[in-house]
Amino acid sequence: MDEHVQDCHQRMQKSIDSLEKDFNKLRTGRASTALVDNIRVDYYGTPTPLNQVASVSIPDSRTISISPWDRNAFNSIEKAIMKSDLGLTPINDGRAIRINIPPLTEERRKDLVKTAKKYTEDAKVAIRNVRRDINDTLKKMQLAKEMSEDEQHKAQDEIQKITDNFVKKVDSVLAEKEKEIMEI
Repeated sequence: MDEHVQDCHQRMQKSIDSLEKDFNKLRTGRASTALVDNIRVDYYGTPTPLNQVASVSIPDSRTISISPWDRNAFNSIEKAIMKSDLGLTPINDGRAIRINIPPLTEERRKDLVKTAKKYTEDAKVAIRNVRRDINDTLKKMQLAKEMSEDEQHKAQDEIQKITDNFVKKVDSVLAEKEKEIMEI
């Protein structure tokens, strides 16, 4: 039973980690290198992560600076940024590519909160799926006479408590992100 509880913890924690990665991709009006983490650049015919062809830095709270290591990569980096779903325009000054992050409008903030809530709901569904999988395994063990019915119910109660705790964690992560998004 301890093995299943441990497995439950690990799988539910992965859901929260995934949610935090999704939240890092949301543009909150502040510059963050996480905004460009998923951008792939066509580098000599190979889709390559941006951070493998350039150094990415944050000179101030509203600017992302990208310094390509290869001069030939400037155009492909600019194209990749334009194609991305960031909705931002890169500025090439010959030495580096800068992305200025404009302040968010109230309407855009509300859209971002809706997106964050969707990510949160996806994480909750993933957590509930883990609970269902573990409970199915416990039922099979009980049917195979590997555990008694009382042990199964006790284990399911434990799994439910863990699930409730992880759902609360997801809600608190959402509350933090919502506060960050709505902050002017």
